[in-house]
Amino acid sequence: MPRNFCRFRLFAVSLLIAILACGSSPAAQTSRASQNIGSPTTVVIDAGHGGHDRGGIPGQRVAEKEMTLDVAQRLRNLLTASGYRVVMTRDSDVFVPLPTRVAIANSYRNAIFVCIHFNSARRMGAGGIETYFYSRDSLQLASAVHYFVAGGAPSSNRGVRRRGYYVLRKTNIPAVLVECGFLTNPTEAAYAQTASYRQKLAEEIAAGVRGRNSVAGALTATRVATSESIPLQPYIDQTKVAKSEHRQSKRSHKKSARKKKSSSKPTESEASAVPKNPES
Repeated sequence: MPRNFCRFRLFAVSLLIAILACGSSPAAQTSRASQNIGSPTTVVIDAGHGGHDRGGIPGQRVAEKEMTLDVAQRLRNLLTASGYRVVMTRDSDVFVPLPTRVAIANSYRNAIFVCIHFNSARRMGAGGIETYFYSRDSLQLASAVHYFVAGGAPSSNRGVRRRGYYVLRKTNIPAVLVECGFLTNPTEAAYAQTASYRQKLAEEIAAGVRGRNSVAGALTATRVATSESIPLQPYIDQTKVAKSEHRQSKRSHKKSARKKKSSSKPTESEASAVPKNPES
């Protein structure tokens, strides 16, 4: 009996050593690494505007703040069900200053920031989907989100754009801003006011969040995804738009001032017709 017990103990020790050896093998480490790739990430969802800030342009009938909050809440439900930790910068009709939104985003590690907006323009015919990013490490997320949203929406594809919006420029984590259509466009506004379409937008954004690690590592002109990867989207760099517009505005102002000043001076013919002061 003692001899059998010793044999059993020797067998158990050998089995334990074999298990530990397998667990430390490269194959086992690779398996664990692949499991960690899909580990939950914190997603900070930012519903644009809120409170006294309706969003859009003066006289706009559909309040942007209501549309963004509804899509954000639907997106939260989808991502939570997928195992993500979700943080909302606002979950009701309140005004949240931009620095506060950024501070919330920057307080989380291993996180991404998704800002939801709808567009507007004075020209009613303007329409389409746009996705913005600023930092280079946000391009993959922007590519994935835009690929799904623009591909799933019955609106034109206005492309991915790089621009220094405050919430994109100041965040320390990958951040994107999605313009989900124009509320000043009668057709797109009608879509946005249906619950089914807002649910569709949330589903496409969620698909982009889940697929952000499948984006190809190089720029491509095509928007056709393969079974393995989503193409990294070409983008329009608008980071200098605001500055150039400001310079143009200043030039126009100076030109107008010079024109006004010169027009206040009498012309040569007018000067000759004005009697001179003999005492001058």
